[in-house]
Order: sequence, then C-alpha cells, then structure tokens
Amino acid sequence: MNNTLDLAKLLISKKSVTPDDAGCQEIIASRLKKIGFHIEHLKFGEVDNLWATYGDSGPIFVFLGHTDVVPTGPIDEWDSDPFIATEKGPFMVGRGTADMKSSVAAFVTSIEDFLKENHSLIGRIGVLLTSDEEGPAINGISKVVDYLEKKGEKISWCLVGEPTSDNRLGDVIKIGRRGSISARINVIGTQGHVAYPDKANNPIHSFSVPLVELSNLKWKDQTGEFQDSVLQISNLNSGTGATNVIPGNLLLDLNVRHSPSTSAEEIKSDIESILKKYHINYEIDWVIGGKPFLTTELDLINAVKDSINEVKGIEPVCSTDGGTSDGRFIAPTGAQVVEFGPGNASIHKVNESVRTEDLEGLNAIYKTILIKLVSES
Repeated sequence: MNNTLDLAKLLISKKSVTPDDAGCQEIIASRLKKIGFHIEHLKFGEVDNLWATYGDSGPIFVFLGHTDVVPTGPIDEWDSDPFIATEKGPFMVGRGTADMKSSVAAFVTSIEDFLKENHSLIGRIGVLLTSDEEGPAINGISKVVDYLEKKGEKISWCLVGEPTSDNRLGDVIKIGRRGSISARINVIGTQGHVAYPDKANNPIHSFSVPLVELSNLKWKDQTGEFQDSVLQISNLNSGTGATNVIPGNLLLDLNVRHSPSTSAEEIKSDIESILKKYHINYEIDWVIGGKPFLTTELDLINAVKDSINEVKGIEPVCSTDGGTSDGRFIAPTGAQVVEFGPGNASIHKVNESVRTEDLEGLNAIYKTILIKLVSES
C-alpha cells in the first residue's frame, strides 16, 4: 500500500475549491492527533485554518500548505473527473494533484514515518494549513501569523510545499519570492463631442506620453538572486463605445513584481512622480499583494538541498521566480523559508497531474529534512 498516494487521492476527492476546505483539514487533523499532535482549528470568516504541533520544547520546523484548489475550468475538457484522482501511465491526474494536495499528503506521511522510527527530538514539528491560498488570502495564513505572534510562537524553519520542480522532482527549490504591488489609475478627462475637441479633454491623448514612460519603468535588483523589477500594464480601458464621443476617463491596471531591493513605497513614488510631472488629473488605488522575501541563512536551505541529493541524487537549483506564496506571511516573522514540492508544469490547468512515483519521493525527502533539523540521529 502506498500511504502517501492513498492520502493524496482521498484529499483530491474533496471538492475544496477556494475558500472551501471540504473536510480536508479534518482528515489531516485526525491523523496527526493519533500520533500525538496538539490540534487547533482556526476559523476566520469562511476560511478554515489548521495549526498542529508536536513536541514540548526547542525550535519549531513547520510544513506550510493549503487545502484549497482553483476551479476546474470546463469539465468536458478533462480526460477524467477532476475530483477523482486517476492514474494514467506514470501520472496521477486530478485538481490539486500538484498544487498542492500531494505535498500535503507527504507532509503527513513523512511525519508519521519519522515518528514511527523513534527519532529523539531536539525541536518541535508543526503543520500549518489554510483554505485561502488560492483566493484573496485575507483570512488565511496572514491571520494565523497574527494569532501565533500573540501567543508568542516563533517559527524557526518553514518548508512550503508549493510545486517548484521543473523537469524532475527536486531540481528546483525556491529560497525567496518577489513582492507584488498593484494599482488602478483613473485618469480623469472631460467627455465631449469629437467635433468639438476644444470643449473636452481626451484622457487617452493626455495620457499617451506618460503611458510610455510608465511602461519603461525598471528597478535594479541588488541581491543577485532576483530578476530586475519591471512595471506591467494588465488592463487599459477607455471610451463609451461610440465613435463620436471623447471619453471622460481612462482606467489602467498595473502590477510590479519586485525584489527586496525595491520597496513598495519607492515604486509608488516613482509612478506618481510621472503622473504629477505631466499634470495628470488622476485617482489611484494601491494594493499590496505581498512583500518580497529572501532566505539567506543556510540551515534550512542546506537541509533541503542535502535531503534532495541523498534521496534523488541531484543538486537542486535555488530560484526566486514565479508568483507569490503564503511564505510571504511567514518570512517577515524572522523564519527561514524554503519552498519545495512536485512538478509545476500542469498547475491550474485542465488535466493537472503529478508523477505518481514523486509522491514517495516527496515523503522520503520531507522525512530526511525532519531528521536533519529536529532529530538527534
């Protein structure tokens, strides 16, 4: 019996489309409780969160993950029911197989196997799960971190089970992520008839020059671990639909994914200085999607790299690319954060899948990390 595979299949059968946990955390909590974990279910709004801990003293190593998944998309485009994990050749297909129910299953089974081998602990083990990672992430890990800080709980090491591998299990791990800052700019003009432009103010015309300058903005990375940060425009809308009407406003959405070298305040200042330089009449709404982080301490990085090398015989590449993850809420507390999980080629796609053999690989690597960080042996 493949313990990790069986648990992953059970979790995939739960239709936990964000923010619905659909009972996944109860399944995990039940298994962890049987092996001596202290269980806390933390519900904020409609979001389920699980905080489970084992051990009495010492630094705590935490597996961080999420039980929610993105919607399936068109069901008729799937080769099989997305909520029935289906083995097809070397792959297991189903929504959440890669992102990230296979990792969550391996969290649990690696801990079970680790404790079964009677290792003497020199620290503690934690499991932290949310059903709000794929959604707005307001009532998930962010709220749990506030709760833990009030309790005086400090995470030392955090392994996030996000799918990081590219071509084979363990070839890439993430040691940091870029921050995300978005803005919606409303450029205000004056609507009028195209035949009387002197009686109107066309925001498309007035914004054409600053638009070019905004689109060329770049912020240099100084860490050597990230791409330079650039501004990306995702939406640009104006007009009434009529060809004889000068529009009264223009709406623009932009986003910057930035390294720790550049602060959100610096990005805000640079963008608004361009708008003011051209005397644009505007309103702007800012949203901070996440702060950047970079793990530079080597304890966790080396434990993950060495464990992958011992189990799979490869040397992983340390990367910082990709979007945001819940690691962005843990890193500011001072914890070392590394992300490692299965292949990411199919995440959020129709027929999402993982290599079936990788589930036991995850189990073995996660268990080896536990041995290196919280065990005397």
